Amino acid sequence: MIISSPQSMQKKALKWLKAGKSVGFVPTMGALHEGHLSLVRASKRDNDITVVSIFVNPAQFGPTEDYGSYPRSLKMDLSALKLFSVDAVFIPDVSDIYPEDFQTTVNVGKLSQPMCGKSRPVFFGGVARVVLKLFNLVMPTRAYFGLKDYQQFLIIKQLIKDLNLPVIIVPRAIIREKDGLALSSRNAYLSKEERKIAPRVYAALELGKEAAKSGKNPKQVQRIIEDHLKKNFVIDYVTVADPLTLASLKTFRGKALLAVAVWLGKTRLIDNLLVNQDTH
Repeated sequence: MIISSPQSMQKKALKWLKAGKSVGFVPTMGALHEGHLSLVRASKRDNDITVVSIFVNPAQFGPTEDYGSYPRSLKMDLSALKLFSVDAVFIPDVSDIYPEDFQTTVNVGKLSQPMCGKSRPVFFGGVARVVLKLFNLVMPTRAYFGLKDYQQFLIIKQLIKDLNLPVIIVPRAIIREKDGLALSSRNAYLSKEERKIAPRVYAALELGKEAAKSGKNPKQVQRIIEDHLKKNFVIDYVTVADPLTLASLKTFRGKALLAVAVWLGKTRLIDNLLVNQDTH
């Protein structure tokens, strides 16, 4: 079923809750790809009910960003979801989520400041605000997020912990093309030539992973990734960070996050790898 009204969504959620049903929730901005669908599969496996939302959230786009041109393919999205027999697709209007008198903001603190937070200062506050609202409407038992947006996953995990939300967050691995490119709705922006170059982002991370394994320190690993990327991309950031705090690492100890954001033409690409590394 398709639900557009927040009130109707909440009423349905309360009905499921009273019936003791477990509800899996996959929040999306549409333009669905195999990464999204892997989350739907996981939800269908784990829960009695699966809800997918499709909402391009204006609050997470800066004034010069691509809200107006963000890929939208509702007809194709609904066809894909029909194959999975999801129980509800929630497609609210912007005016339903943010009425004229909407005033609440969400400050997500330190985790929102490094990495994507530096160049996209409104992004995570906007994400946290809409996720919090969606959680209140869908009332999920479990919510599913891909790890391509690793920083976003950490922030939502912190939001759930800080506000004692009764939601289990389920992270899922990055889904990639055969050549290593992480799936993203924004990949639709890439020209044919850019699409051939884009997998070099993942190749750079793999080089960094090998460098870490060979005994290089975090600063050296960062430099190796940067050197590989700067030949083809405009670098937003490259970081070797603690996967729990996102603080830059000076030495390897246990797990480390290698994360990058780059521009290829007009397309911003993000990717990451987790590495397990002993102290060096």
